[in-house]
Amino acid sequence: MTIRDFGLIPGHLPAGPRNAITDVAGVRVGHCTVRSARHNTGVTVILPRPQGQDIYFHRCTAAAHVLNGYGKTAGLVQIQELGQLETPIALTNTLNVGLVCDALVDYTNAACAAHGQTLRSVNPVVGECNDGTLNLIAERAVGAAEVNAALQSASPDFEQGCVGAGTGMICHELKGGVGSASRVIEADGRAFTVGVLALCNHGQLRELNVLGRRPGEAIRRRLQTPPRPEDKGSCILVLATDLPLSSRQLGRVTRRCAVGLARCGSYWGHGSGDIAIGFTTAHDLDREAPCAVQTLEVFHEDRLDPAFLAAAEASEEAVLNALAAAVTTTGYDGTTVHALREFADLLK
Repeated sequence: MTIRDFGLIPGHLPAGPRNAITDVAGVRVGHCTVRSARHNTGVTVILPRPQGQDIYFHRCTAAAHVLNGYGKTAGLVQIQELGQLETPIALTNTLNVGLVCDALVDYTNAACAAHGQTLRSVNPVVGECNDGTLNLIAERAVGAAEVNAALQSASPDFEQGCVGAGTGMICHELKGGVGSASRVIEADGRAFTVGVLALCNHGQLRELNVLGRRPGEAIRRRLQTPPRPEDKGSCILVLATDLPLSSRQLGRVTRRCAVGLARCGSYWGHGSGDIAIGFTTAHDLDREAPCAVQTLEVFHEDRLDPAFLAAAEASEEAVLNALAAAVTTTGYDGTTVHALREFADLLK
């Protein structure tokens, strides 16, 4: 289920055929979900290159932007310094970042061995949100086996909602999770795609804005729950595009993911780790290229406005899709978090 199944169409730009980050050619997404009496958690991976082409040897131009730094994300420093991505991007819960990093190192080590090389350094990129309300997070239920399962399942077609890293997430005090959306823009007779995947675990119910509808207070009256005084949690947004952008330009586009969060009612509270990571598949930064100088196609700076709008619209819809796809979930201690779909009548 997506927000469009509620009869609501976000934005003005056309979506891609899947309306997902995987509308960017070659990009794949995989999940591994851990669900039991004690756990509602998992891991989600975004692979930027098509099957058979490893990201470590065919790196992508990349950028990252921290909206609010209450987070434990790994790998941003090198992305900001070098403007390159050299591993899949993994998303999980807060206390599993280290174990997921280990698994990405092992993944890259195996890729190097297949190329007859020895790995000496790698920058694994892992984003996190805290699912401790619904998941017994201290038991760290996500490790190498779960990461490998997510990598093996990676496909252009993937589930949204309470799956993978989104299994235990809460968004605007409703059940959150993984959501995705895409937008297509044109320049010089060519079509380009901007896609976003959001891991949503942020926001207050009273601030929730669904395309101008403010259902929060009515939902609260039905649930008969007290308001949460703080905006705490996190949202990790991953932006993919095939636009030929420099790292600096990609940073400009990636920062516009914040517009989508704001449209949905987030103000990036003190306790919320809100981070956007972007990459473009347009450049193949070949690790084994024999020449010292590479010539890269770069988009015209003065014509970036449509890309900015695409990032904003795709981010907004990705958050709304995470809410729409989620289902009511009960955690390990009996806490129940209700899904937006229970209140669809309030969105009319």
